[in-house]
Amino acid sequence: MPEESKSFLYHLEPIARKIPSVAKPKGHVHFRRKLLWTLLILILYFFLRQVPIYGLSPRYVDIFASYRAIMGGASGSIIHLGIGPLVTGSIIMQLFVGARIFKLDLTNPDDRRVYQSVQRLMMVLMIVVEAIPQVFGYLNPSSELIGAFGLGVARAIIVAQLILGGLIILWFDEIVSKWGIGSGISLFILAGVAQAIFVGLFNWIPADTTSPISLSNPPSGVIPKTIYILSQSTAYQLVNGGGFERILFGYPNSLIALIGTIVIFVIVVYAEGTRVMIPLSHARVRGARGAYPIRLLYPSNIPVILISALLADLNALAYILWSRFGTWWFGGFHAGSTRPTMGFLWYINGPRGIQEWLLPLL
Repeated sequence: MPEESKSFLYHLEPIARKIPSVAKPKGHVHFRRKLLWTLLILILYFFLRQVPIYGLSPRYVDIFASYRAIMGGASGSIIHLGIGPLVTGSIIMQLFVGARIFKLDLTNPDDRRVYQSVQRLMMVLMIVVEAIPQVFGYLNPSSELIGAFGLGVARAIIVAQLILGGLIILWFDEIVSKWGIGSGISLFILAGVAQAIFVGLFNWIPADTTSPISLSNPPSGVIPKTIYILSQSTAYQLVNGGGFERILFGYPNSLIALIGTIVIFVIVVYAEGTRVMIPLSHARVRGARGAYPIRLLYPSNIPVILISALLADLNALAYILWSRFGTWWFGGFHAGSTRPTMGFLWYINGPRGIQEWLLPLL
């Protein structure tokens, strides 16, 4: 490529190279080693989910609570940001390159190398951008930390931990992508969804932890709740006392939700394996025919990940505007809630239950 036609992103490549990265393997990586690296990263990921942010106030707000299954990470942990900055940085680069704002030809090896380097730089930048606002309304430092270091330093300590956790997730993703199986982002999403399903099935802890287990406060898991209600209720209570209703539709994990999950899983697996055969014929060879298979669900889960990351970032921005300036038209929230209940974001967030299908004015 001539020097004058090179993108200005070439000037950012030296900066991007200074960011520590995981080296590529020099040769073929055996499957056993890939599996070991993947399992090791998965174990470390679950371990970091249990490492709390030092000096965090118990009264913090997890603005990403509604998207934890896809965003990864854990509320109040050192990896609180999850994969959000990585996905957001990737979205920005893809949009800018696709719109020709960044003039790169990804079929060119040099441009592709620059694109990957600058994309890492963009991810690191998004880690910083998403970490700093967290201490202004979401992840507030504890009074002990403020008393020891002052408000400014206390906020900086929490931001530093969030940035460190975001960088760890970035390096984990690179390790899995280069030395493991698949990608780290997909692995973390799978881990979060699998954990949510397991806990939703077998959790014996009731939803209200301040009260003992009872028919009005049964275990949270679908299986323990079903067993408890069936064993502790009479036939009259099951039929006329709402026992079956609590099993089928009761909060937080209902039997109908489990059935729906299984049905959707079966449909997705079936559709994922479905191929549409496109008939082909040769223009110069008479009678030569064939078929080309095309996947029915070609986009896979990438659009879901992208839109979830975008909505999470918009919710975070809306919460800042709402809590600081009272701006409701972009998104308003009830006290203690991280889901918008009014404004523009209410309409673009997915409904959760029949009660949310109606317009807020109704």
